[in-house]
Amino acid sequence: MFIALLNLHACSNSNSKNQNQALVQVPTLELQPMSITLPKTYVSDIQAVQFVEVRVKVEGFVDRIYVDEGQFVKKGQNLFQLTSNEYNEMVNSANARLFQARAEAQAAQLEVDRLKVLVDKNIIARSEYQLALSKKAVAESAISEAESMLKNARTGLSYTTIKAPFDGIVDRIPYKTGSLVTAGDLLTNITDISEIFAYYKVTENEYLKYMRDKIENDTLDDQEVSLILSDGVYYEYTGKLETMEADFEQGTGSIAFRVRFPNPDQLIKHGSTGKVEMSESMEGIFLIPQKSTFEIQDYNYVYIVDKNNTVRVRSFKPIQRFGLFYIADSFEPGDRIIYEGIQQVKDGMEVMPEIKPELEVYDTLVTTKS
Repeated sequence: MFIALLNLHACSNSNSKNQNQALVQVPTLELQPMSITLPKTYVSDIQAVQFVEVRVKVEGFVDRIYVDEGQFVKKGQNLFQLTSNEYNEMVNSANARLFQARAEAQAAQLEVDRLKVLVDKNIIARSEYQLALSKKAVAESAISEAESMLKNARTGLSYTTIKAPFDGIVDRIPYKTGSLVTAGDLLTNITDISEIFAYYKVTENEYLKYMRDKIENDTLDDQEVSLILSDGVYYEYTGKLETMEADFEQGTGSIAFRVRFPNPDQLIKHGSTGKVEMSESMEGIFLIPQKSTFEIQDYNYVYIVDKNNTVRVRSFKPIQRFGLFYIADSFEPGDRIIYEGIQQVKDGMEVMPEIKPELEVYDTLVTTKS
């Protein structure tokens, strides 16, 4: 009887051992909530802090060009000189007319003074004196008219000398010396790139999130913004978010934000391209390795290992991608998912989990536990 029980116990141990050997050992990741800083990039339109078109106000020939393309100029510096003989003659004529008007006014004043003496002595009628006063008023109005004509002539003459409106860099000069230009013709552009503006557009949902975060956090505007240049290199200086447009674009439903960047080395030019990169903090989320997931008809799935080490299929909706991971918020702390070898398992299968260390899985991320 004892021998029979011993044989039965041996057979039971043998069957249990064979059953354990049949279980598939799979790497498993135990999920824990995390806080991450997520970079978000937006295509940006880069513009100079000041960009002005220098156009002609009067017709004439280009007499002199004082600057060259790409040259830095100071505010008020001469850029172009147009022919000015005609306007010089207009100034001279206006000056002569003003001199004549003042002489006529002086003569009218002398006549008034003379007639006043005669009126006081009752030698002439007061009506003659009143007539002299009227002539004096006409002469004085002629002075005002002549002064206005002189001012306009001088203004026209000043338009023949084109000056820099501010400190900046001269753009291309299409007209050369001797060219005939008319009012409105573009002579060049002046750009001030000591600082630059980067405009980028966000959706209405992103705008609402930003405004709500700003209401809760007054220091949100102090966040530093990075700029990625067209060659993929990060710009040396960070910028500050300054303002936004007043309205949403009807066609796209987006709104533009403006970031100001310093540009002391004048590396960035007006009209350059790049990407604005901002940081967004996300708390209480789970990072799901993409290699731990599979898709069926646009749905994402993982294999969950329950407390009995049984595999269960679980669907989830990613918030977005982050490198080689999906960001999700629909899991619970301590949930175990199959990290590698999802091709070896199926729903309802019992497995032997091998817990993978978090540092090995997330070694490329800087994360903080919630």
